[in-house]
Amino acid sequence: MTSLPLRLAEARAPRYTSYPTAPHFHEGVDGSLYRDWLAALPEEAPLSLYLHVPFCHQLCWYCGCHTAVANNYQRIAAYVGLLQREIDLLGDALGRGRPVSGLHWGGGTPSILSAADFGSVMDKLAETFDFQPDAELAIEIDPRHLTAEKAQAMAASGINRASLGVQDFNPHVQVAINRIQPFETTAEAAHRLRFAGIDAINFDLMYGLPHQGLNDVKQTACLAADLRPDRISVFGYAHVPWMKKHQKMIDPATLPGAEARVAQAELAECVLALNGYRAIGLDHFALPGDPLFRAAAEGRLHRNFQGYTTDQAAVLLGLGVSSIGSLPQGYAQNEKDIVAYARALRAGRLPVVRGIAVTAEDSLRRDIIERLMCDFAVDLDAAARKHGLTGFDFSEDLERLAPFVDDGLVLTGGSRLRVTGEGKQALRLIAACFDAYLGAGARHSQAV
Repeated sequence: MTSLPLRLAEARAPRYTSYPTAPHFHEGVDGSLYRDWLAALPEEAPLSLYLHVPFCHQLCWYCGCHTAVANNYQRIAAYVGLLQREIDLLGDALGRGRPVSGLHWGGGTPSILSAADFGSVMDKLAETFDFQPDAELAIEIDPRHLTAEKAQAMAASGINRASLGVQDFNPHVQVAINRIQPFETTAEAAHRLRFAGIDAINFDLMYGLPHQGLNDVKQTACLAADLRPDRISVFGYAHVPWMKKHQKMIDPATLPGAEARVAQAELAECVLALNGYRAIGLDHFALPGDPLFRAAAEGRLHRNFQGYTTDQAAVLLGLGVSSIGSLPQGYAQNEKDIVAYARALRAGRLPVVRGIAVTAEDSLRRDIIERLMCDFAVDLDAAARKHGLTGFDFSEDLERLAPFVDDGLVLTGGSRLRVTGEGKQALRLIAACFDAYLGAGARHSQAV
């Protein structure tokens, strides 16, 4: 049995990779407004870039990403041309040579690109932006399709961190999620990356999957630790078939219940701790020498759409179908339909079609939620002063927080809040106490 009350283990909340969260974006933010936001950015401000590739070799039934199966490479090659066109439009809007401190390729499966096409996009980015010497250039990889040629091409283009999708190493769980990936395949992919010179490696694992038990979680965590990636994330499966229709292929009766999910998360953390990994924020683990560990220890940890990050850039620009950018003025999301995305680019328009402008109060709440998610603590009055809202009334937020205080999951002292060890698994629910938009029609996944 877990110490977390069952009502909390069963509750739902956003993942808070942004605030306000994506369900509250609207069509009032378009390419024209986005261009104005870009023009207002200081020239010296470092940027972070996210590129989305919406294609996979096959569809994994657990997936919550915006992706589709590419039946032929022509579609992918055409998409490469669209990405290059968007890079040019961004360069025109911003001016060439803006400093970049971080790059992340996500998807879908970014490693589905051929070595030549991947290199051509990276070349276009290097022509348009000024990558800083210490920039982290990362890519998400499907180990089942990583060739030695692709690993070498990534390294040659400057990629210095790679995330390998694993989820679970047990065959019966892999069958249930339509992702057959033997341990040896993942081990070979890690070897190819390291041989190419990409030594910073992440693994993505999951709990709460269909037919997954405690022994499955334990074995997967042990095998993952044996390969010694620098970072390991252990996400709870989000069953949202109302958003992702292919998840209907998973029978809800085969999913672990709330208490079982909590036990799986606790076991994964225990196994990783015994293997030298340290918990970073929520769901993330790193070896003590990793930059993410140092950032957490020094209070420099941040959170964005890719999870926890050391990137200090205040601006994240999204490129590709469905990608989301984060700017001081708000969030901007690209067109999700690839035909409409292509039409906008060919007309010379930035393909942003929705988003949200943030108010001073939004910025304050975003900061509070991020510090809770990263540091497990926040000083409300200090945060309010930082955002020019001295004396802000948090009474309604504290009223929502009161049950967590009563349960011993949060400690208070003056204007300071601290999440206890027992409260960390309820972190998303605690952060939700400061979400002024929560309950406005959006549905969310389980918080644990």
